Amino acid sequence: MRIAADRTRCEGHGMCEALLPGIFRVDDGGNVTVLTDQVPEAELDDVRLAVDSCPVEALRLSGSG
Repeated sequence: MRIAADRTRCEGHGMCEALLPGIFRVDDGGNVTVLTDQVPEAELDDVRLAVDSCPVEALRLSGSG
């Protein structure tokens, strides 16, 4: 599975980074960066939680898995 971030929607709440700082980073300007586009299988449930927790729906998963 892949993670995609819509940086135009991101408002910098940082919930994704709080849950998975090794995968998401929110800079001082409030822009999210996905540090890896491939979701490690061991972290798939946590990534789904982070995607679902985004208050502005700026994150999504795609692909099989």
